[in-house]
Amino acid sequence: MFVRLFKEQSGSSAAEMALVTPLLIALMFGAFELGNYFLSEHVVVKAVRDGARYAGRLSFSNYSCTSASTDNVPGGTVEADTRNLVRTGQLTGGTARLNGWTDPQSINVTYDCVDPSSVSASGIYEGMNFIPVVKVATTTNSAHRLQYQSLFNKLGFDSSALYLNASSQSPVMGL
Repeated sequence: MFVRLFKEQSGSSAAEMALVTPLLIALMFGAFELGNYFLSEHVVVKAVRDGARYAGRLSFSNYSCTSASTDNVPGGTVEADTRNLVRTGQLTGGTARLNGWTDPQSINVTYDCVDPSSVSASGIYEGMNFIPVVKVATTTNSAHRLQYQSLFNKLGFDSSALYLNASSQSPVMGL
């Protein structure tokens, strides 16, 4: 009787599938979550790069460079417009590029004044004492950091320790 039971093959596939299914489901959901994280990170990187390009094409009058300095705040509406462009893709209004990206303070817009002798500057920078270079980045300030929104937060998976970060810079071209 026992010998026949050990030689019986029917049902072994079902038993193997029952053992492997939880692992396959975990892998599948993990792949979805990882893909969503990389997509969110890509959106933030692209948005910050767009903001730096926009701010770099604004007039030199928005960037006062009288001496070599770092982390200056641009004049006019550059900071507000760039923040909104990064967050929504539009200068005014618009909806957030990412779910939950509602805080404009999560984006820093600053510029450095670079000595032209430290770089090989020519063309539009000829005769300038200092060259403005705009920097756009997500903030590292803990009160305004851009938190990653997990696909499975509602199921109890906590992503509160994951943040999306990006930075980009562009020389001001005054176009």
